[in-house]
Amino acid sequence: MPGVKIKKGDTVEVLSGKDRGRQGRVVNVYPDRAKVMVEGVNQVKRHETIRPTKSGGGQQGGIITKEMPLDISNVAVVCPSCGKPTRIGARTGPDGKDRICKKCGSKI
Repeated sequence: MPGVKIKKGDTVEVLSGKDRGRQGRVVNVYPDRAKVMVEGVNQVKRHETIRPTKSGGGQQGGIITKEMPLDISNVAVVCPSCGKPTRIGARTGPDGKDRICKKCGSKI
């Protein structure tokens, strides 16, 4: 997907799904799959195949809670100046290309 405007470290808000309205920081971006991993959002429980070892050392087996990727269309970047979820625009200035907030026009 060539037009991914969400970057690692951005604060985003979930627009749809069970976590609608929650905000978090982007941990990973997968542009080829059009997905983002958001910290503390879309957590699922999995029965992982991590078994306890006989020697007592190592990881404990059981149910693990982990984060799953969200579709990039279901999140919006939160503008640091106005604090609202917004779309991202681009403005070319003297020092290069800047990402701007479509609601207030400030630099992100």
